[in-house]
Amino acid sequence: MTDAPGQPTVSLLVVDDHPVVRDGLRGMFASAAGFRVLGEAADGVEALERAAALDPDVILMDLRMPGGGGVDAIRELTRRGARARVLVLTTYDTDSDTLPAIEAGATGYLLKDAPREELFAAVRAAAEGRTVLSPAVASRLVSAVRAPRPADGATLSAREREVLGLVARGTSNREIARELFISEATVKTHLTHLYAKLGVRDRAAAVAAAYDRGILG
Repeated sequence: MTDAPGQPTVSLLVVDDHPVVRDGLRGMFASAAGFRVLGEAADGVEALERAAALDPDVILMDLRMPGGGGVDAIRELTRRGARARVLVLTTYDTDSDTLPAIEAGATGYLLKDAPREELFAAVRAAAEGRTVLSPAVASRLVSAVRAPRPADGATLSAREREVLGLVARGTSNREIARELFISEATVKTHLTHLYAKLGVRDRAAAVAAAYDRGILG
């Protein structure tokens, strides 16, 4: 299903314990082309049930909810190998919130005061598997991530730095391959190597660790 030529519709599940917030988000996305809210959930437990039943492209996930928090739900979705990408949308940007959510498998993390156009762009980016971090959250991650330092000689190559820089800009593997004139398989190989060197497991953590170590300015 598409709303415009070449513009695939992104399906959503909205998870928040406040009905007013859920209604607001549903109305916001209903007014914009290219989005479809499949359903809502009031806590992490219900989110797991609804995600399994509805199979959305993206789950907008709050974190602190009575009856089942967002981080546990993200962790369980990751364990199940769920297709949906999780974009955290919350009021909180503290260290105790951001890092666990990213480590649990969230594709991105935005604060609820993000402008609507930024939220729309973030949802599309998340649907494509690209990492999305608000500036405030990125700053938090820089200070919070303290992965083991790479061993002597385990510095990133020039090409790995190029790939990492593009990842930090939210560039997909396909776009990285096109920009650097290499195959997607080669991009994935570079990512695997730099993950190992940085002691991380995913794109978001790699970007945070790189900022922390001064690899990215």
